[in-house]
Amino acid sequence: MGVDEEKSEGEGKVWSLCRMPFWQTSSSNGNGSSSSSSSSSMGNNNVYQQSQSGQLGERSTVTSSKAVSSIAKSLLPTRRRLKLDPSNKLYFPYEPGKQVRSAIGIKNTSKSHVAFKFQTTAPKSCYMRPPGGILGAGESLIATVFKFVEPPENNEKLIEQKSRVKFKIMSLKVKGEADYVPELFDEQKDEVAVEQILRVVFLDPEHPCPALEKLKRQLAEAEAALEASKKPPEDTGPRIVGEGLVIDEWKERRERYLARQQVEGVDSA
Repeated sequence: MGVDEEKSEGEGKVWSLCRMPFWQTSSSNGNGSSSSSSSSSMGNNNVYQQSQSGQLGERSTVTSSKAVSSIAKSLLPTRRRLKLDPSNKLYFPYEPGKQVRSAIGIKNTSKSHVAFKFQTTAPKSCYMRPPGGILGAGESLIATVFKFVEPPENNEKLIEQKSRVKFKIMSLKVKGEADYVPELFDEQKDEVAVEQILRVVFLDPEHPCPALEKLKRQLAEAEAALEASKKPPEDTGPRIVGEGLVIDEWKERRERYLARQQVEGVDSA
């Protein structure tokens, strides 16, 4: 037993010498074990703090990356869904005191259906036809814009006459064919894109120019398309209402025949 005790004390002194300065070699095994436990707890605290700081660092990195991505998206140019003609202007003939017209071509250049909508800063003196709609991939139309031209102030000339009225065209990607309703843009505000802000440019109707000639052509095409849409579809022959039902044309002829028979019967009587 004495040998074992001496041996254990010797081992404790050797461990203490490795851990402590030479002037504290007389300390007991209890002190050595307490220093061991304190050092291990400090090590655990350091590990915990490092893990916590690592988690916070990861969170801050994710947050900062999201912020950077959102800023990058805001700086990127908006991907256009529509091609406009003219691209950023609305040309109006300058006729003070009258309601004049402008035209703009709108084409869907995307691969899906796109809804478009007009907005103006002067809804009381301007309106659009159509004010909005849905275009399939590759489809196009010519919209007509109506505006009342205010008389000039202080005898302003045409060149000096400017309009503060602006127009905005917005677009929205839609799924498949659907009926256009303005509420689409309110229901999906996050998906709405501003295609273009259009400013008003007046043209002198007495002096022909390429822009004025192009405007006249576009207005003529828009009127032709409007008249074509008003015409009823061409009659391609008798139409069957449903399977197993009589043909409308035959039914009408039968009713007219019976009516004549009744009239002839009354006359003969």
